[in-house]
Amino acid sequence: MIRVYVKKQLNYPVKAASIKRELKNFLKNQGLVSDFYINVSFVGEKSMKDISKKYLGEQNSLHSVLSFSESEIRGDFKYPENLPLPLGEIIICYPEVVRQANKEGKLIDEKVLELVMHGAEHLLGKHHE
Repeated sequence: MIRVYVKKQLNYPVKAASIKRELKNFLKNQGLVSDFYINVSFVGEKSMKDISKKYLGEQNSLHSVLSFSESEIRGDFKYPENLPLPLGEIIICYPEVVRQANKEGKLIDEKVLELVMHGAEHLLGKHHE
C-alpha cells in the first residue's frame, strides 16, 4: 500500500486529500505497488533557504520544490523488516508556489499538484539536464 503524508509548517491552505489521491495515482501509474510511504511538506521561505543551505550547500537559494530520496537523508540506515519503506521527501515552498502560480496564470492548487508530481519524478530518478 502507498501512504502519502502531508505536513504543513504553517496553516497553508493546501488540499491534502487531493494531493494524496493524485500522488498515489501517479505513483501507481509509474508501476510502484510496494508497501512504502512518501512525505510531502509545505514550508516557508526561511525553511526552504535553510534546507537548500544544509543539503545543497547553496547560500540564500529559494527553490519552489526540492525532493530527497530516503538514502540522501538517512544514508545507510537499515529499516526494520515488515514495515513500509520510505520513498523520500518532497518539500514545497508555499509562498514561492503562490508567486509562480500568479505569474503563470494558474490556480494555486494546480501549481501545487504540478510541483508535487515534479518532486515525485525526481524521487523516481528523472532529473533535469
